[in-house]
Amino acid sequence: MTFEEAHELIKQTLPEKRYIHTLGVVETAERMAVQYGENVEEARLAAMLHDYAKYFDTEEMRQVVIEEELDPSLLEYGDELLHAPVGAILLARQYELDETVLSAIRNHTTGEPGMSRLDQILFVADAIEPNRNYPGVDRLRVEAAHSLEGAVVATLRQTIEFLLKKSVRIFPLTIETYNDFVNTP
Repeated sequence: MTFEEAHELIKQTLPEKRYIHTLGVVETAERMAVQYGENVEEARLAAMLHDYAKYFDTEEMRQVVIEEELDPSLLEYGDELLHAPVGAILLARQYELDETVLSAIRNHTTGEPGMSRLDQILFVADAIEPNRNYPGVDRLRVEAAHSLEGAVVATLRQTIEFLLKKSVRIFPLTIETYNDFVNTP
């Protein structure tokens, strides 16, 4: 799949506000890929496709989790988590995409221990793209300009603190990812 094909697909799939967010993620991921020496085209493609399944029917996404024998605990947490792994699966079923791109899409909400640099770029770019406006986002942007791994840890910390304040359960993979990054020398 080319970037242009992905762009057309996303333009037709997402509502305008999410499409604008996606363009911001593409811009940010491209900049970060250049800065951190990663494949720019893969970063752009992963960023364009990252929210492909965001507005798909929840029951259909839950069915994909069951059919594909994904971690069943995904079904015990907010449906917000489903679009990343399900989107990667559905895109892989329908289009020819490199596994590095699919991995970044799959991991952009929860993270994963041992994430690739492309995974890290998309994870952070999704949180700091120019249209994001929440307390702490400017601090994350500054960190992303200095250290990719530092930005991943700061983004995970921000996410965990946000979820703690809301008194909601935190998906274990997010905690595992945080622990993996803070324990990496």
